[in-house]
Amino acid sequence: YKERYQLRAAAIAAYPMYRGVAQLAGMDLFVPGGETAADAIAVAREKWNDYDFFFLHVKGTDMAGEDGNFEMKKAVIESVDTALPQLLALHPDVLCMTGDHSTPTPVKGHSWHPVPALIHGKWCFADGFPRFHEKHCRTGSFSGLASKDLMAVLLANAGRLDKYGA
Repeated sequence: YKERYQLRAAAIAAYPMYRGVAQLAGMDLFVPGGETAADAIAVAREKWNDYDFFFLHVKGTDMAGEDGNFEMKKAVIESVDTALPQLLALHPDVLCMTGDHSTPTPVKGHSWHPVPALIHGKWCFADGFPRFHEKHCRTGSFSGLASKDLMAVLLANAGRLDKYGA
């Protein structure tokens, strides 16, 4: 991250695999006191002035999806929703909420389904949907965005690119 994006990056994750991937990407690692979004946001709040980029990982949605436990997946998503104002109070230039893959509860595993992405920032334009969910994301402005292009969109929305595109 430092070399490619000129960012001081921090990863906050309870699950070891994501810490390993983040370390390979050059992020500094922090382990929250628990596995919830609120736990990860508490660490982000402590480190906020030391970093330009934060990767916060919440494993609970994936685990509930793999177990086929819809009620648990819903509860984890609702806990993220509840904690989100704490993160927004830090006034990030850009906030992106997404996943590394889909894990629908009926499939009970990782799937081929599109991964929703929500981007919030000063330069973002709303798609006009009343809710954030998979069906609206399939027709939203990022519906065809390849994951390899996501970082450029985030940097552009943060005002960190001199020029976007060719």
